[in-house]
Amino acid sequence: MGTGALSGTVALITGAGSGLGAAFARRLAADGARIVVNDLVTEAAELTAKEVEGTTAVFDVCDSAAFDAAIDDTVQRFGSIDIVINNAGIAPAVDEGSQQRFDTAIANAMLRMEGRIGEMQPLGAITSLSDADWDRMIRVHLYGTFYGVRAALRHMQVQRSGVIVNVSSILGQMPSGGPVHYSTAKAAIIALTKNAAAETSHLGIRINAVCPGYIDTPLLEPITDTMRALVVNQLGMGRMGTAAELAELVRFLAGPESSYATGDVFTMSGGYTG
Repeated sequence: MGTGALSGTVALITGAGSGLGAAFARRLAADGARIVVNDLVTEAAELTAKEVEGTTAVFDVCDSAAFDAAIDDTVQRFGSIDIVINNAGIAPAVDEGSQQRFDTAIANAMLRMEGRIGEMQPLGAITSLSDADWDRMIRVHLYGTFYGVRAALRHMQVQRSGVIVNVSSILGQMPSGGPVHYSTAKAAIIALTKNAAAETSHLGIRINAVCPGYIDTPLLEPITDTMRALVVNQLGMGRMGTAAELAELVRFLAGPESSYATGDVFTMSGGYTG
């Protein structure tokens, strides 16, 4: 149940039209925050905003000018920007090539167990990755997070207060052979978080990162049942997490309860073993 601990605060959450972002919006709103819902899809943003009695800011996080304008507009309308959660992201594509790499990974695992290392085959995940796919992944995750941090700090530094939560990933801490562009972007978000926190901690601004493991959201819908089973097998708890569970961690970092946390990285992985 909400405690009202965030009453009077204004929070902008990117990618909040569904999945994790929508769960974050619901959780922060339950404790009194006024929510600005960002999404690329107008209808999705409006649906979440209606649910949390918030407002919308429809823009692409890769567009730095649009991000600046959204933060500026939020401050103009509400008087401040207190919380920014950089959550917007995309998942690596699941296609025929990724299925083939998955099959190869399974076969290689069996060969490794039998000690037949010399027979293992290359995954080809890096060599088959296109410039366009690399660029898009880095831009959405890393650039989008940087634009959000920069836009928020331009106001938070003046206020000498504010909270930023950047959503990284367990794959940014424990990369596995496969989605190198995703892992690289998420690892860079951790470095960005620590750097920004070091620069601003004396101003009363707190900046932290969360590294979720596999959370059951619409982003994972494209994976096959076999892929899902393999993922769950790597989780000590034997199940994926829920958006509501991760929202509790984000709520903690957004609120006064985490007043001594900045430049820190919080993992919630269900016992992911990699």
